[in-house]
Amino acid sequence: MSVAPKSPSEALSYATPLSRFLQRMLDSRPWLAARLEQSLPHALDADAMQAFMRESGLDETRLRATLRKLRAWVVSHILVRDLNGMADLAEVTETMTLLAEVTVQAAHDVLREGLVQRYGAPLSTTGWKQELLVIGMGKLGGRELNVSSDIDLIFVYPEDGDTGGAKVISNFEFFERLGKQLIQALAEVTEHGQVFRVDMRLRPNGDSGPLVASFDMLENYFITQGREWERYAWIKARVLAGERFEELEKIARPFVFRKYLDFGAINAMRDLHAQIRREVARRDRANNIKLGPGGIREIEFIAQVFQLIRGGRDLHLQQRPTLKVLALLSERGILTPEAVAELGGAYDFLRRLEHRLQYLDDAQTHDLPQNDEDRARIACAMNFPDYAALLETLDRHRANVSRHFEHVFGAPQEEGHRLDGMWAAAENERQAEPILAELGYREPAVAANRLAAIRTGNRYQQLPNHIRGRLDALIPRVVEAAAATSGPDETLARFLDFIEAISRRGAYLALLQQYPQALRRVADLMNASRWAAQFLTRHPILLDELLDMRTLQAAPDWPAVRAQIAAALDAAEPDMERQMDLIREHHHAQVFRLLTQDIAGMLTVETLADHLSALADLILDLSIPAVWRKIKIRHRKEPEFAVIAYGKLGGKELGYASDLDLVFLHGNDDAPEASDVYARLAQRLNSWLSSQTAAGILFETDLRLRPNGESGMIVCSLDAFRKYQLESAWVWEHQALTRARFAAGDPALGAAFERIRCEVLRQERDLDTLRAEVLSMRQKMREAHSAKSERFDLKHDGGGLIDVEFLVQYLVLGHAHHHPELTGNLGNIALLRIAGELGLIPAGLAARCGDSYRMLRHLQHRQRLNGLPSRVDPGEVTLAREPVRILWQQVFGEP
Repeated sequence: MSVAPKSPSEALSYATPLSRFLQRMLDSRPWLAARLEQSLPHALDADAMQAFMRESGLDETRLRATLRKLRAWVVSHILVRDLNGMADLAEVTETMTLLAEVTVQAAHDVLREGLVQRYGAPLSTTGWKQELLVIGMGKLGGRELNVSSDIDLIFVYPEDGDTGGAKVISNFEFFERLGKQLIQALAEVTEHGQVFRVDMRLRPNGDSGPLVASFDMLENYFITQGREWERYAWIKARVLAGERFEELEKIARPFVFRKYLDFGAINAMRDLHAQIRREVARRDRANNIKLGPGGIREIEFIAQVFQLIRGGRDLHLQQRPTLKVLALLSERGILTPEAVAELGGAYDFLRRLEHRLQYLDDAQTHDLPQNDEDRARIACAMNFPDYAALLETLDRHRANVSRHFEHVFGAPQEEGHRLDGMWAAAENERQAEPILAELGYREPAVAANRLAAIRTGNRYQQLPNHIRGRLDALIPRVVEAAAATSGPDETLARFLDFIEAISRRGAYLALLQQYPQALRRVADLMNASRWAAQFLTRHPILLDELLDMRTLQAAPDWPAVRAQIAAALDAAEPDMERQMDLIREHHHAQVFRLLTQDIAGMLTVETLADHLSALADLILDLSIPAVWRKIKIRHRKEPEFAVIAYGKLGGKELGYASDLDLVFLHGNDDAPEASDVYARLAQRLNSWLSSQTAAGILFETDLRLRPNGESGMIVCSLDAFRKYQLESAWVWEHQALTRARFAAGDPALGAAFERIRCEVLRQERDLDTLRAEVLSMRQKMREAHSAKSERFDLKHDGGGLIDVEFLVQYLVLGHAHHHPELTGNLGNIALLRIAGELGLIPAGLAARCGDSYRMLRHLQHRQRLNGLPSRVDPGEVTLAREPVRILWQQVFGEP
């Protein structure tokens, strides 16, 4: 292991034997050694490079010589620092990227000025000056340029038009000439060498396409002809010269990053890699550390395939540098930290080895040397005692990369399946029935009929061939996975409903095809719950959640969830439609994670309700500022606005499909326009929550509990709310207030609401009058829900959930004047216990009623999970009803 020398002259002496290129540079450029001795102690930045160019001269006659002298200095500088351990990989690639940026910009500016003097400035039809946008692709775009790389460029200009000089040419001609001159200035080999080889093959239509393209032409190309491999290439696209890059990004981003999860990208990337592998094999280049097995390209593919799949939804993944993307994939649980550590280590090793191969002769090579002398040089430059030791480490890294690559890009379901023949002949139901019976289906004729209906149906027949092929690969595996569950017939029926719903979405079919574990988890979900099956069918984007069990099983981290959703909303500002979709997608994902934990038995009904309520509060609190920003005329920076939750959300007993009972309040704002502005905010917030978008809805909302109900204002001031509650509210409205709480918005306003709530609930009331009012309201509810059925309605029938809630509400309203602790928003079970401890009701009976309430909620939850009405066999609830009926008799004096 060599020790890095400290003085510049020692550093030069150490590096020179390891690089024939450096020796040639020093021999042919007498000025270079002294320059290096001055610059070697520090990394070079753009300012140093620009100062060098100014020294040497940057007019049109001296441009080429200056740029080539600059390259000789910069490459020699970074070469010596790298070989002496003075620079890490990041410094090497950043220095080379800066060299490309400053030389491209300098050449562009000098050459453009010459063309403007000749033809005038290029103008749009409306007279705006036009510019050439020089786009760096590949490693240049990703700021990962290697020391002997060519640079991939694309030339784009905004609008067609003509130049404004005496000799008029079109903007296309102007920019085409500028592009050609720019390429020559960089790539032409002169007596001073060249700056960079320039590759323009990534432009629209490649070598056969025009050298420059307008924004309109580029956008049209993306829409009509853009191919999958071009999406991969454009991930790293970055504007090097030109100020209208934001407009360009708006054109390119929808082409590269889909709004949905694009698992079809795996197949496209696999095909592209297979072509590269075939080319490597044909040229016998297995020792190519870039394109060969386990090479640099495979690491890049792993990072970029997940960018293509998820980058449209996760904006943070729209990064260019490979190592940054890998780190993000680890943070999101897409790749394990161990995998990312191995891939990152291999990437660093391979890139440093790549540079040392190129230091030999400044050749764009990635092939390991064949002669012993160069092998010894490379081993020494990599700090290995010999070439064999180098190869041992190289092979280990390449094996790691290949293993991870196969894990991501392997094709686990391309081989045949034992049920393929049954599916291929599915229209012959009699042939399928015995096979399905053998698999364990209890009603094989029904299952066979369903499969035949799909196979012969118009939807299947009209599918594009590539999607039908994916479906053909999936159906036999769906049949097998459903058969392995405890309820195969129902599971298969639900799973086939789901498959038919997503049959035209190739990305979702590709996910199930690529990840057998996700298919098995879908089957388990379909088996466990009809409601879960329907939820996944409505929101198939949630399939992605099934890939990482660590995420599914982790307890919710609500502050982290809040930060993630807030960042997504901010990134999408001001696109309200996209924000509404994003907040729905995030909400559905969190609900789905809770659902999977619930089905797995990891959550009690109470814990689930707490989580769902916390999630709803969080969504409401993020929605208020998002909607507030959309109101054009606002009289203050932050709204003095609060959302009050009633009902299930107010009592923190929210279920999966519960609607939200909400009341909107605003502060006692003196501004004359305040009531109108807050009314607009309330209306838009309600629409934001309840509107159906492409991503579904957030919540059904019910605003009828506001003062004066449906005839009242959609939002009222705090003073008006207090006045109404103290002077005009019905008893049933005070009953509802027992379960009300501040859920979102201005905390100070929330605290003021809570003071009013306690003031209202703690009023002294005549118990006989209160009892009569409560019983009257309960009788009206019984009459409204008096459906004739022998089955017990968990919510509305005597001894059910509503009776427990009315008992608690009566106890709070009747006794909070003397016992203020009853106004705590603690939930019905806790309030029953407190009433028992206070002696208002028998403590033992209070505890039994609490247990009954818990059991009834559990049964209600079970029914909902299976998509069934809240009616059960009366025998199931005989024991639970009894304590409630006894307590009702004791408190109200009636059966």
